[in-house]
Amino acid sequence: MSRSSEALEIERKFEVAPTTAMADLAGVPGVHRVEVLTFPLVAEYFDTDDLRLLRAGITLRRRTGGDDDGWHLKLPKGADRSEIALPLDASSSELTPPTDLLDRVRVQLRGGSVGPVATLRTERVVSRLVDADGTELVEVADDRVSSSAGADGTAHLDQWREWEVELKDPSGEDVLAAVSELLVEAGAEPADRRAKLDRALADRVPARRPSASALAADLSADGPAGAVVLAHLADQAETLLAYDPKVRADEADSIHKMRVATRRMRSALSTFRPLLDRAVTDPIRDELKWLAAVLGVARDAEVQRDFSAGLVAAEPVELVMGPVAATLDHHWTSVYQQAHAEVVVTLDSTRYFTLLDRLEALITEPPLLPTAERPAGPELTRLTRRAYQRLAAAVDEIEHPPAVLPLGVTEATARDHHFHEARKAAKRLRYAAEAITPVLGDRAEALAAAAEDLQEVLGEHQDSVVAREWLREFAVQAFLRGENPFTYGRLHALEQARADRAETLFEPAWAALSATKMRGWLKGKR
Repeated sequence: MSRSSEALEIERKFEVAPTTAMADLAGVPGVHRVEVLTFPLVAEYFDTDDLRLLRAGITLRRRTGGDDDGWHLKLPKGADRSEIALPLDASSSELTPPTDLLDRVRVQLRGGSVGPVATLRTERVVSRLVDADGTELVEVADDRVSSSAGADGTAHLDQWREWEVELKDPSGEDVLAAVSELLVEAGAEPADRRAKLDRALADRVPARRPSASALAADLSADGPAGAVVLAHLADQAETLLAYDPKVRADEADSIHKMRVATRRMRSALSTFRPLLDRAVTDPIRDELKWLAAVLGVARDAEVQRDFSAGLVAAEPVELVMGPVAATLDHHWTSVYQQAHAEVVVTLDSTRYFTLLDRLEALITEPPLLPTAERPAGPELTRLTRRAYQRLAAAVDEIEHPPAVLPLGVTEATARDHHFHEARKAAKRLRYAAEAITPVLGDRAEALAAAAEDLQEVLGEHQDSVVAREWLREFAVQAFLRGENPFTYGRLHALEQARADRAETLFEPAWAALSATKMRGWLKGKR
């Protein structure tokens, strides 16, 4: 299979009567000449029986005719769409979409199989608007379309005419706007559907899921608190879906982004649970924890691989004794590869697909309690204040450790544990503040920034704890192999120093978070 190409598709669609004359495009400012071509197109559209792709605003087709024969996958991207294309070749099956494209939509298919759902035959007249340098700025398509449903294409559905204006070069944005205005003046009306398939399957088109941007459009401090939480959850669910194909393709930082989305949702379901039916949300929280743990194995290996490489590279050459860099790189790369393979298996599991279905239902049928109708400003402030109080309690454990420790627990181990618990509490507070920023503005944004600063300091401490554990193990293994463990011991000492620095920075970071201007808000003074 040939390598796919991807491009942002910026186009405008218009409905037009069969007898309407095409506007005169030659006089558009910036257009030097208009090249006109005519050709037939046949497009076979693929989806599940219940149209899962179309419901997500996605179309998958195999088209012949014109100059772009091949498989086309169109994905929503803001107000426009991203198009991924694969040319046809001898190995292409007419009824089996390429794996390269299916991998990008498995998160929508969720185990469902795809097949032909409609055939569109189009008589297309294309006007290419070219500037004086020979650059094609805009393409205008005059399409007369007939559609039929099913794999055999025998059930006639509809016939219509439409105009499409597509931007072909970034320099043609003004031409795109001018042409769109001309077409309206000629009698066209902006189309209310984004894809021909929507019209071909008009009687079967499922309701689209509400987007996070739509849910966030009318949020206010006086509006319902539940709406703010719902918009935040929808935004994170969309992030998870967006990174699914990137994780499968092993794109850089994709596992981290997907894992953060699961953590943000889980944190929101915890912080704002008085607004939600826990009988519905608690099982979702448990499954998000499971998914984050699976992603975490790969993410932690990825972090340790990069961190250990930098750690060794920063050392003077004479202090690196033995194959330290190669040993660490081989170990963490192997761990990551195995963990990533397990992640991909997980992303194809029934358990994962069930979680996605539950998240979708959480947005479309939100389990909101009557408390969710309370004004967002005071209610979300109250719930965020509770997250702050949990952090304060965790900090108190650091500042006033228990006099008697459990059997087998040292003071150092207990202190590391308390720092780690405070880090998790700081992260929950940060996530809560970020979630309510759309309605509480600068106050919440300042809180989120201060919580993030504290989280980073505590994160340095926890990273040092983890690094020292595996450095000690590597030192033991090196000794048993007859190698010199000196460098591992030196790195261990440097990591101890990093933890000590983090502890020094902890107090000022906590003081900044609990500063008077912020403390007044969090203690209930408004």
